[in-house]
Amino acid sequence: MTDTADTSPTFRKVDEQQVHQGYIVRLTTTTFEGPTGERFERDVVHTADAVAIVPVDRGTDGRWEVVLVRQYRAAIERDLVEIPAGMCDVEGEEPEQTARRELIEEAGYTCGEVTFLVDVHPAPGFTTHRCTVMLGVGLTPVERRADGIEEQHMTVERVALDDAVAMIESGEITDGKTVAGLLTARSRLS
Repeated sequence: MTDTADTSPTFRKVDEQQVHQGYIVRLTTTTFEGPTGERFERDVVHTADAVAIVPVDRGTDGRWEVVLVRQYRAAIERDLVEIPAGMCDVEGEEPEQTARRELIEEAGYTCGEVTFLVDVHPAPGFTTHRCTVMLGVGLTPVERRADGIEEQHMTVERVALDDAVAMIESGEITDGKTVAGLLTARSRLS
């Protein structure tokens, strides 16, 4: 997991006014100052970071297989195919632990080895959100611990990793963390 330093020291935040505090997000109108002193405002959505995991194992044919979940996403009013993921909402929990917890909750698997793949800022034009994507190798099925109505109705799918990448290319997989995770995992495992 990396957190790079600000490379634009000539821009600075000068004020922040909270507009809304919700269950998951906090919305602010934030004032910044540019390199020549001009001020401008932006709406900023603040939210907890998340962790996702690309859970893979060798299939019976020796090819890499990945476990994906298909779940309803209310904001876009349709099901999406994704890698298991969840918010960093347990105090003191390390990203590896979050990845392992979410894999059990959403997909019903544990995994042997967990390693860092990539950090993704899915929409840095308006949100502070960051998703750390991990790779989980060596899967063992366990009882799912679904949490929330969407998870209770999600389905779990196990597909060849190459087929999952083809699902990106065909437009069936559009979720940003999933696209980044699957492509990075395939590159790492090649």
